[in-house]
Amino acid sequence: MKAVRFADRFASGTNLKAWLHTILHNTFLNQRRHAVRDPVAIDSEAVESAAASSEDLMLRRTLDVDLQAAIDALPEAFRQAVWLRDVEEFSYAEIARMLDVPPGTVMSRISRGRRLLDDHLVKAAPPTCGLRVVRG
Repeated sequence: MKAVRFADRFASGTNLKAWLHTILHNTFLNQRRHAVRDPVAIDSEAVESAAASSEDLMLRRTLDVDLQAAIDALPEAFRQAVWLRDVEEFSYAEIARMLDVPPGTVMSRISRGRRLLDDHLVKAAPPTCGLRVVRG
């Protein structure tokens, strides 16, 4: 609804997907801020199962258990940046606009997030699995 209501604010020639994602991201953040002010007792399992989109469910089923655990263990800022870059394939500039941070911060978060993912996956790998980790 917001995208339709504010369609006149969309700049022609820019990335529509990024613009829509920014609206969705900002709406989520606003709802989260309001939820903190007005706490409500809810059944989290029912909400989680109802709120999960089919895309989220498909991704969770296809992601390795260890990879999903590593992604879930990332701090929110790093998880957002890594997800938007590596899964959604947005550019650094687009992510910077979406998260309202400088592009350098985006690059730093992605780098640190990837390093944390790597560290978590190396620790989760069985010692006899034959993997050789090369750090560069």
